[in-house]
Amino acid sequence: MNTIDAAMIAILEKRLELSKLNYSDESYDDVEEILHDLEDDFNEKYGDQLEEILEKVHLKHCPESDVLLPTAYLAKKFVETEDGGIEIGKKEGVEVEWIENPAVGARLVLLPSPTRILLMTPKGISMVWEKES
Repeated sequence: MNTIDAAMIAILEKRLELSKLNYSDESYDDVEEILHDLEDDFNEKYGDQLEEILEKVHLKHCPESDVLLPTAYLAKKFVETEDGGIEIGKKEGVEVEWIENPAVGARLVLLPSPTRILLMTPKGISMVWEKES
């Protein structure tokens, strides 16, 4: 596994851990701080590279939507499948104005293993970018 995938998975796992805690839990603040550190490190290390890719994706599929920090495109919640994959909900990632139909709730999601960007629309899910091996 490459380092960008490992960094994304660490963030996703920490988000999952945090989602299972109540605000009143003693460890909530510590887990949240670790998550923010992971996100900051990710954006610092991979942000420029990913923002360049995201700009190209936005230009082609959703030119009216602003490009955000790469961590915004990562799922907040997910389910690990038995085969080791990741299943995400329809509200994950970043909502964008899809060029084909700006009125629908399209979303861009950044996922690991392989590093890829998905466009989720009412027509379905399509991979709009994938890291070359």
